[in-house]
Amino acid sequence: MPLPSHLLPALVLFLGHLAVNLPAAGSSGWAWVPNHCRSPGQAVCNFVCDCRDCSDEAQCGYHGASPTLGAPFACDFEQDPCGWRDISTSGYSWLRDRAGAALEGPGPHSDHTLGTDLGWYMAVGTHRGKEASTAALRSPTLREAASSCKLRLWYHAASGDVAELRVELIHGAETLTLWQSTGPWGPGWQELAVTTGRIRGDFRVTFSATRNATHRGAVALDDLEFWDCGLPTPQANCPLGHHHCQNKVCVEPQQLCDGEDNCGDLSDENPLTCGRHIATDFETGLGPWNRSEGWSWNHRAGGPERPSWPRRDHSRNSAQGSFLVSVAEPGTPAILSSPEFQASGTSNCSLVFYQYLRGSEAGCLQLFLQTLGPSAPRAPVLLRRRRGELGTAWVRDRVDIQSAHPFQILLAGQTGPGGVVGLDDLILSDHCRPVSEVSTLQPLPPGPRAPAPQPLPPSSRLQDSCKQGHLACGDLCVPPEQLCDFEEQCAGGEDEQACGTTDFESPEAGGWEDASVGRLQWRRVSAQESQGSSAAAAGHFLSLQRAWGQLGAEARVLTPLLGPSGPSCELHLAYYLQSQPRGFLALVVVDSGSRELAWQALSSSAGIWKVDKVLLGARRRPFRLEFVGLVDLDGPDQQGAGVDNVTLRDCSPTVTTERDREVSCNFERDTCSWYPGHLSDTHWRWVESRGPDHDHTTGQGHFVLLDPTDPLAWGHSAHLLSRPQVPAAPMECLSFWYHLHGPQIGTLRLAMRREGEETHLWSRSGTQGNRWHEAWATLSHQPGSHAQYQLLFEGLRDGYHGTMALDDVAVRPGPCWAPNYCSFEDSDCGFSPGGQGLWRRQANASGHAAWGPPTDHTTETAQGHYMVVDTSPDALPRGQTASLTSKEHRPLAQPACLTFWYHGSLRSPGTLRVYLEERGKHQVLSLSAHGGLAWRLGSVDVQAERAWRVPVILSLACVAGATWPGPAWADTAGTGAGEPPPLVTPSPLWTTPWAQRQGTQPHQGLCQLWLAVPSYCSCSWCCWDLGDGAGCRRGGAAPSRATQRSQPPALTTSFSMRMVSPSRHLSPAIRRPPQTRPRFLIQHLVRP
Repeated sequence: MPLPSHLLPALVLFLGHLAVNLPAAGSSGWAWVPNHCRSPGQAVCNFVCDCRDCSDEAQCGYHGASPTLGAPFACDFEQDPCGWRDISTSGYSWLRDRAGAALEGPGPHSDHTLGTDLGWYMAVGTHRGKEASTAALRSPTLREAASSCKLRLWYHAASGDVAELRVELIHGAETLTLWQSTGPWGPGWQELAVTTGRIRGDFRVTFSATRNATHRGAVALDDLEFWDCGLPTPQANCPLGHHHCQNKVCVEPQQLCDGEDNCGDLSDENPLTCGRHIATDFETGLGPWNRSEGWSWNHRAGGPERPSWPRRDHSRNSAQGSFLVSVAEPGTPAILSSPEFQASGTSNCSLVFYQYLRGSEAGCLQLFLQTLGPSAPRAPVLLRRRRGELGTAWVRDRVDIQSAHPFQILLAGQTGPGGVVGLDDLILSDHCRPVSEVSTLQPLPPGPRAPAPQPLPPSSRLQDSCKQGHLACGDLCVPPEQLCDFEEQCAGGEDEQACGTTDFESPEAGGWEDASVGRLQWRRVSAQESQGSSAAAAGHFLSLQRAWGQLGAEARVLTPLLGPSGPSCELHLAYYLQSQPRGFLALVVVDSGSRELAWQALSSSAGIWKVDKVLLGARRRPFRLEFVGLVDLDGPDQQGAGVDNVTLRDCSPTVTTERDREVSCNFERDTCSWYPGHLSDTHWRWVESRGPDHDHTTGQGHFVLLDPTDPLAWGHSAHLLSRPQVPAAPMECLSFWYHLHGPQIGTLRLAMRREGEETHLWSRSGTQGNRWHEAWATLSHQPGSHAQYQLLFEGLRDGYHGTMALDDVAVRPGPCWAPNYCSFEDSDCGFSPGGQGLWRRQANASGHAAWGPPTDHTTETAQGHYMVVDTSPDALPRGQTASLTSKEHRPLAQPACLTFWYHGSLRSPGTLRVYLEERGKHQVLSLSAHGGLAWRLGSVDVQAERAWRVPVILSLACVAGATWPGPAWADTAGTGAGEPPPLVTPSPLWTTPWAQRQGTQPHQGLCQLWLAVPSYCSCSWCCWDLGDGAGCRRGGAAPSRATQRSQPPALTTSFSMRMVSPSRHLSPAIRRPPQTRPRFLIQHLVRP
């Protein structure tokens, strides 16, 4: 069976004026067409590119196909609406929009395609009318959809904003409801996939949103894709064994007489080919089948009163068609029995049927073989079972039967509250030969024994004293909600069996149940049966095998409902994957309809078994685990995939491990007490150093990474949380290394959660360069309090370009030392104002600040922050002081230089004193003069063997009534033509040896090393930095030190600080002479 066409790469050969495409047999795709194409009207918008440039498929609700064969016809709305148009009749209507057009509101903050506020989508804006109204968005006229056609899209609708969402298909005089929902809807963009079924002729698709007077009605729609919708193209010759239709299309032999129009002209279903088959479509009755109580012959589709029922049948793809449905409860299945058939001998009696399961996870359809006759086994044999949800589609299946005895086929359906099981189009092959006289049929024994995919036991294990669905163990009746919850209720652990953990040696397979609807399925096989694994061990495992479904390509297998789980929950597995080039193997967590990618095999394992583990973490609601796989079983190199030895460990919410207390973590062994949150598809992942992405600890180890493109993750934010911790001291210091790099990297923030409240501790926004940075945050707790707290790292993205990473997290008792660097952009860095608290952190973004410079020194913009004090006579009378004191700095192993930038007013001279407080407080710098119009540089030599602080005390008024006309000096210089070259400020690491080479003696203080640095002249500009003055001049040399010293420094109320000392962390580029060094400006507070 060939892989569906959209998995095979296109082979496009340009030969003269021809574009040649070689699709797989029976697949939809491009045909041989001339270079200049005039497609007839009936071939426009039919999901087939008849023209080489696919111009016949433009503005069809999509923008044509990509060059890869089988890629979807898609529209992302980035260029235009792709032909979709609003047909609303009120002010509540659709329009093409983007998040950047509205700064606030209930709509999405970014589109789904680009993940930024610059991307476009279709949206319905908020409507404040009092009447109920519907906004409808309609596609252009489309033509001829194949049976496998699927519409996939992403929508955004916050709960409470919209009353109803609906997708409808209009075909002729009939309107089919493909999907309808009244919510609730989750946050962010949600995925929706619906099947159209075979549509002959023209049709249109409508997406509508309905609001009432209590709803705002904000809805958005993005990234529409039509998958596998085109009919197969004619072929001159068919592969061996394939059927050549009347319209020259090739179909596979198993597609003949299967109840679907695979050719496109129904020639694969005509009476000449299928005349000897026994087909029952339930349009006029049950045919040869007999039904027990519980099956209903339905003449109309479901509606609002029966939301789970099919909205259309399979035979006619119409709401007017008929089908069979069952609402029988578990324990009392409804039985549909076939006539008695003769022994099949060496031929297969095949049954093709279409099933519909929706509305209940307890829904189950089982197919049994009941042999007849004196010597035949009396117990029926289970041949096929399907459980759970299959969505809103009719799914094909096929069973081949060989029996040495006469037999019957029995179909048993049962479901839970609100659910339904449906059957349509039962087709028996020509080798199913009914007996001439039907003998008395043996009744179906109650409670047939079969492998249980759910933790619900067979009826024989239920005691009469327990309710239906409860598990009896000893004297206990365990309710369904306590099964597979990682907490043993039964002494023998029966309630936690068949709950995901398995080596697949038992037929129950750990409760894993196949839920595939396409041409692949997961099946438990022995190593001897396997063809794809070159290293399969003895025993059984889960393997990808062929299947009979017609929808989609990938295979899915799920556990029963598990959990809730604790933060230490892990899944361990062995797996192999051999697939090229597009195969994959992944683990998905399914939670209340949302699907979260938890793990993916990074590459093919070449058939060799590998082991891995996946951190599932804490989950508050029950969830399912799902393996999703895709390979080309007809491809080269015996492609395949398998899973074995699945183990769930430490998943109980009450389990505690040693690592739960390990907040300090270098991520080399594992993630310690840290685990990812699960509020979106974006996740922090534990990764190993690879290529340019290296960790901070060793350069070759592990770290945690937030990369929204690997794999694609559409959530706006991602959480990394610690397990709850008990404070070790009233104050603790958390340090960590972070990496923020990329043009759309967004924001990394740190917060602490305690007793339902969240406290912001630290944040950084925008790219910080392609290197690691260290940061600190003090955790403050109530003295004597044992209230647990939780730490949270949150990554907020602005797009999909950039990565965030964390490494080497450490916590210790006591407050954090004062930071090496402080620009006051994010916080006050722990500086505390004394006395009346006159110092404050501010920016002048509004332009209406009562005092302070118009721009800061860090960013040179009005949005930048600095510390400022109001020294008007009313706030600071003459003779009083305003103090600002830093947190404690760690002891210095060697002398250092503390530098800061300060800014003063034009009037009101005063005194700014800088102190060093170690054993005692002593003054190290005093500045007293009129201020200027520029930021000035100050510096202080620091030597401290113990912890020390920096108090800054201002006396007298400095700003009273002053105006701030604007800066007269900036800290950067351009490098373009006619502009000064980069200004280089001395660094002790390179200044001392370079000065010695010039024959200059170094000075005692680190802050005076600038005396050994000559002026820097280049391109007719000369620049200098003499500690209290810096600048550039065209032509000539820098001014003398004496001239610079004669200028009194300006008094300031605003400053930012840096401390420099010999440090191994400085870039080697700084060691070069000034003429070859990059710009290195001292402007903030740093220390080693």
